[in-house]
Order: sequence, then C-alpha cells, then structure tokens
Amino acid sequence: MSLPRIRALLVLLLSIAAIAAAHFWRPTEHLSDMRARMDLETAFPKAFAGWRLDDRMPVQLVSPDQQALLNKIYNQTLSRTYINAAGDRVMLSVAYGGDQSDGTRAHRPEVCYPAQGFQMVRQREGLIGLPDQQLAVRQLVARQGGRIEPISYWVIVGERVALSGTQQKVAQLGYSVRGIIPDGMLIRVSTIDQDATRAWGTQAGFVSELAAAVAPDVRARLFGVGAS
Repeated sequence: MSLPRIRALLVLLLSIAAIAAAHFWRPTEHLSDMRARMDLETAFPKAFAGWRLDDRMPVQLVSPDQQALLNKIYNQTLSRTYINAAGDRVMLSVAYGGDQSDGTRAHRPEVCYPAQGFQMVRQREGLIGLPDQQLAVRQLVARQGGRIEPISYWVIVGERVALSGTQQKVAQLGYSVRGIIPDGMLIRVSTIDQDATRAWGTQAGFVSELAAAVAPDVRARLFGVGAS
C-alpha cells in the first residue's frame, strides 16, 4: 500500500475514533439535577456586614433583545443594589444557567455592555481575597457619556472559576468526560465612580463580606473551589 493511501487510511480511522469518542463521552446528566436547586433570591442575603438593599436605586435595564438572549442562556437572573452606612452603592447582577454547554455559555460584560451603548475603556485581571481563597476576577471600566462604571465579574462553571473562554471550555470538558453537563453562573458587581481603583476596592470589600456571610455549601457554588 502506498504512503498516501496509508495516510488517508489513518486519517479515516482517526476520524471514526473521534466520532465514536464524542458519542460515548457525550454528557447526559445535568449537574444541576445532582445537587440542591439553586435559588438566587435566597442564595444572596438581602443584608449582611453593614450592607442592605437600596430600593431607591433603580437596577439598570437591558434592551428587549438583550433580555431575550439572557432568557435563552439562563434559567434565573437577579439584579440588586446594595448600600452601606457610608453611602457606598454596589450593583449586583447574577445570571444562572443549568446548562453550560457550547450553545449556552456565559454572556459576558464585554459583550452585553457595548450592546447597550457603552464603551469598554479599561480591562485587567485581579484577585479578591475571600475567607478561604483568592478569587480571580476580571475588572473593566465601561463608559457611556458622563457615566463611568467600573466592573468586577467572575464566571463559575460547576464549582470552578473560569475567567477566559479557554478556561471555561476546559472546565466544561472536565465535567463532560464524566458524562456531566455543568451548570454555570456569571456574577457581576459594579459601581458608578470616576475613580476605578477606588471602585474596585469597594467592590472587593463587598464581595469578601458577601462570601463570609453565606453558608459554606452555597459559597462553593457562588465563588468556586480552589480559586487562586
């Protein structure tokens, strides 16, 4: 048999093996069905560590097109504004989806903010110290006219922090080889502040105090396990 024919046969055999592997490794069980139901309203306390809900501050609305997309990707969403005694306000936005497969991956602020007319003028990665780990977050600054909105957010796939698309895919595959479709959550905090460094510091304090206020089993689902 000639060398080109051997190569063609090898390609064919590898293709068949890949198709077979995809079939047998196709996840069938949802992680969300294997543990307690996630209820965002109860998972996030309405008051903790000096923070309380601020009903006077309206939550930012999204366009009908964006809302339709969020409804397609996620099972639950939660939007709140908190205030402390010093008058600091933090907007919290959470989106939870029971299926974090290829077609329903997290809708990130880098996408949804520009769709609302914002410019993303700054971006970096950071760490927020929690009671038992360091949480990796992405920090952005969004601008729309005179409104400056520094943002911190993180994505959880199952119980793993996945900031980048690559990390998200790796986490997804880690569950897939066990036959599991992971759930996922995108948690975003933001403030209206001209000083991004100050805003990110306020957000870090808020997130750290929030993590300390929730039960350990809930904490793993909101902040991941083994973040560094």
